[in-house]
Formats: sequence, C-alpha cells, structure tokens
Amino acid sequence: MITDARVSHPTVSVRRLCELHRVSRSWFVHQLGREAVDPDRQLAEDIEAVVLKWTGYGYRRVTHKLARRGRPANHKRVLRVMRERRLLCRTKRRYQATTDSTHNQSRFANLLPHVIPTRPDQVWQADLTYIRVKQGFVYLACVLDSFTREMVGWSLSRFMDAALPLAALDNALKARRPAVGLVHHSDQGVQYASRMYVDRLRSMRMIPSMSRKGNPYDNARMESFYKTLKMEEVNLQDYVDLDDARQHLDRFIGVLYNQERLHSSLGYVPPIEFAARYHSA
Repeated sequence: MITDARVSHPTVSVRRLCELHRVSRSWFVHQLGREAVDPDRQLAEDIEAVVLKWTGYGYRRVTHKLARRGRPANHKRVLRVMRERRLLCRTKRRYQATTDSTHNQSRFANLLPHVIPTRPDQVWQADLTYIRVKQGFVYLACVLDSFTREMVGWSLSRFMDAALPLAALDNALKARRPAVGLVHHSDQGVQYASRMYVDRLRSMRMIPSMSRKGNPYDNARMESFYKTLKMEEVNLQDYVDLDDARQHLDRFIGVLYNQERLHSSLGYVPPIEFAARYHSA
C-alpha cells in the first residue's frame, strides 16, 4: 500500500507515509529488498525433473510420479504449472505402412471381445512397426502381455518378413513359457498369417486371434504401446543404424517401459510391479 501511495502522492515523504500506515521506515525498506517468492518454483522443478526423463507424460502421470517420489501435489495445480511452464508437449509422428492384409493366407476370428484376461500369459498381443534410421527404416516386432502390459518379447530387423515377428515370439516363449491355450492376437498382416508363423503358434498349442481388416482398435493395446514408444523414445532420437536403434530400444523397453514407466490402466504402477503384486496376492 505504501508503494501505491508513493505513486499517488509523490510529494509526500516515505517517512511520513510509513507513519500514516503505522510501520517503521526500516521495515518498508526491508520489504522493498525482498525478492518475490514463487510458490510454484519447487513444484515446477520437480515436474521438470519428471518430464525430462518421461517426455510423453501428461499431467496425470506426472502427478502420480511426484507422489511416488514423496512430492504429492494436487493434479489441478500440476496441470496449471505444466501449462504455464509449457511442459505439455506433443511430438510429431512419422508414418510408414507395415500391415499388408492383401494375401491368401489363413485368417482367424477376433477373440478379444470374448476373452478378458485375468492373469499373466493368458492373452498376448503382437504387432509390427517401423523405426527410422539414417539410411532408411528398420522394423520392430513386439509381443505384449495383455494383462500386465509388459513387453514380453521383441525383435528388430532390416527386413519385414515372417522371420521378424517369429523371432519376437520365440523371445517371448523363452522368457515366459506360457501354459497351453494362450490366446495370441495380431492384425491380419501377411507375416502373422504366414504358414511358418501359424505353425509355430499351433506347435505351442496357442489359439490364434486376428483383428478385423483395417481396424486398428481391435489391437488397441499394441497401438498404445507403439504410440508411447514413438513419442518417448524413437522420435527423440536419430539412430545411426540397426545396432544403434537396438541398443536404445533395449534400454527403453526392458528398463524404462517394463520396470519404471507408470501405466494408467494398472493403477499408475509399472508393468513389472503390477505383475509382482499379482503373484504375491
């Protein structure tokens, strides 16, 4: 108020204004020298520490991550601070077609609407995507556990043939050894419909399931994973070659995604932690 009064009454001395407001002149001088306190400064620093590592996190995941780090905050406040600091960002996505469903190979019905997974290794979902490197593209095949959202197997190759998803499937089988009757879901791409791939499923007594033609929502959990992968890893890198991409993906999938990244549908815990809670229950 004294500052405002000085503007309105420039001829009145500071001492007299302090007397009128019943404060000492030394107190007023001290107040002028104090820096303005930003009540959101510490929260902003905590948020920045999260989004520097998890560039694709929205305010909900950031809120849960802060709570896990012992820094609880109201989600509305987190959203406001992220907006003010421009920490809400969207990463552009590139596109390269990976599904060729114009073939005469076997096709199978979509079983996902009839099977709700209640345990690990009951339903696996598989899909392919592309990864840009300096000299073009390499291709990634992944196998996701539908219940825990854990990536149980993956493979990277320069070629988008049936050997690629088969290698990812074999890696998943080595890691998990599921019981008979596991439902394996994929799109209708020629790689998953090939005799070599289908024979491998049948030899392991798995039940094939496929999305409807041209309907990516039938395999939404895989689509969601690839969106996360592109936003938080692939589109932030400039991979030199296949080996460089494999090294980065191994860390992102095996460590960051499976062990550390919070998953909203799992109650904001990582897949490995969710699976551990299931087995200990």
